[in-house]
Amino acid sequence: MISYEKTDVGIKRHVNQDCIFSSDERVGKLPNLYIVADGMGGELAGDYASAKCVEIIVDEIKNSTELETVRIFERAIQLANNKIYSESKTDPTKAGMGTTLVLATVFDGHLYVANVGDSRLYVAGKDKLKQVTKDHSVVAELVRTGELDEANAKYDKRKNMITRAIGAESTIVPDYFDVAINGGEHILICSDGLTNMVDDDEIFSVITSDNTIANRGNRLIELANAHGGKDNVSVIIIE
Repeated sequence: MISYEKTDVGIKRHVNQDCIFSSDERVGKLPNLYIVADGMGGELAGDYASAKCVEIIVDEIKNSTELETVRIFERAIQLANNKIYSESKTDPTKAGMGTTLVLATVFDGHLYVANVGDSRLYVAGKDKLKQVTKDHSVVAELVRTGELDEANAKYDKRKNMITRAIGAESTIVPDYFDVAINGGEHILICSDGLTNMVDDDEIFSVITSDNTIANRGNRLIELANAHGGKDNVSVIIIE
């Protein structure tokens, strides 16, 4: 396993509300661990929410006594949700804060993923880019029910309205995914600062190119900023 991670404030924002964690080495009972969180709720509250979420989840996974990956993920996510939600209700400066989350580990030919919100995880094979996670957003829900087509969804004003976030409610229901990995795939975890600026074809072209993994990660961020850089942008590439 090798990975490269980078986060950038973008062109339009003054504070980076994204927080990432990447370890190719063991974390608790997991042989590796990768996290992207994109905070919301005002500049300071969003920054705090994403950083706190990552901190709580990493600490919980390090100390977990659970044996199953999904249970390890579930307990860490619920703990982060409880603590961030509680702080949002007791500290007026953090009212309404929350964060998206993508959490992943790879071993024994499987990619295990948990996701809340609209940050994404993709797997690129030889021929195509597949989005594994499902966006928890108003627009994505309308597309799934057939009330909005994908072409118009890209320009819908509700694009950034998410329907689930860590810390937004007293309870949280993440989505979990188990993907078979054969070897040679490129895995990308990213915030919507990338996917709102760079289309899937460009992403696929970059992450499957012959450049070094660091050059490919940097190139994705360069493209997001070249296309407007309207938000913070974070990427983790795993191979």
